[in-house]
Amino acid sequence: MRLRLVRENTAFDFFNRWKAWIGLSGCLMVVALVAAIIMGLNFGIDFKGGTTIRTESSQPVDVAAYRAVIEPIGLGDISIAEVFDPTFAADQNVAQVRIQAQEGQESVTKEVIEQVQAALQTVAPDMTFPAIDSVGPKVSGELIQSAVLAVVAALAVVLFYIWLRFEWQFAVGAVAALFHDVLITIGVFAVLQIKFDLAIIAALLTIVGYSLNDTVVVFDRVRENLRRFKKRPLAEVLNLSINETLSRTFMTSVTTLLALISLFVLGGDVIRGFVFAMILGVLIGTYSSIFVATASLLWLGVKRDWSKPDNTEGNQFANIDA
Repeated sequence: MRLRLVRENTAFDFFNRWKAWIGLSGCLMVVALVAAIIMGLNFGIDFKGGTTIRTESSQPVDVAAYRAVIEPIGLGDISIAEVFDPTFAADQNVAQVRIQAQEGQESVTKEVIEQVQAALQTVAPDMTFPAIDSVGPKVSGELIQSAVLAVVAALAVVLFYIWLRFEWQFAVGAVAALFHDVLITIGVFAVLQIKFDLAIIAALLTIVGYSLNDTVVVFDRVRENLRRFKKRPLAEVLNLSINETLSRTFMTSVTTLLALISLFVLGGDVIRGFVFAMILGVLIGTYSSIFVATASLLWLGVKRDWSKPDNTEGNQFANIDA
């Protein structure tokens, strides 16, 4: 007897309230955009410029004491945060001290860093500094521009690819789903004020690829069924296509999430932001491939006079048992 995560021959009606799903997704996108504009993103050192010093000691982190000994140096805005991780030992207390980029300087000088380290060691004499990262204001500005261009270019290439492979309605639906995934992920980072750095940009681009793969599998089956059932209503064909690929979609998402959750718990705080973005992206991407991409097809309508036979009918991954 084989274990199934999804029962065979499902017949869920995904489009009974498709307008409500479109409305919900639209509202979430607006909320995410407003949150990103009003609350702003908690940019990491990659984008803001400055220096981040990672501290480690056997004594508990005392943020107030750390700030009290650093402020006399006169470095302007300083951010101090304790780092929590279940993999840390009982006597392993870690903090991150972020110093803003100094006016007229590309980065905080070595002498200033040594001053900060000496000041912190007056609070905890056994303190060590396992990592120091510095980025100048000019470089951080270029990184922001490059990151935005990378995301926009990825969406543009996806639009062109889907447009060539399918009808233009499919391309619009796919890009709407990808834009939905990226925007909501950014909105969650703005609301939770999780550090947003280059690793998160890498996660966003990975999410674009993952969501596109899921969407294309569904679209392939939609195209096949449109040619097979030329007289059926479009909503019925879309429902059939999603149900036929549901087993594959569910299995792929669950196995990916198992790996990501393991990394989130055991991978350490250095990659936790990246992994969190990936987990969020997998969940939102799975949702959008069903309730955004295909719902957009239902909204826009699809060309039904398929005169040519489908030479690629049958997707090798569509009917994998889960």
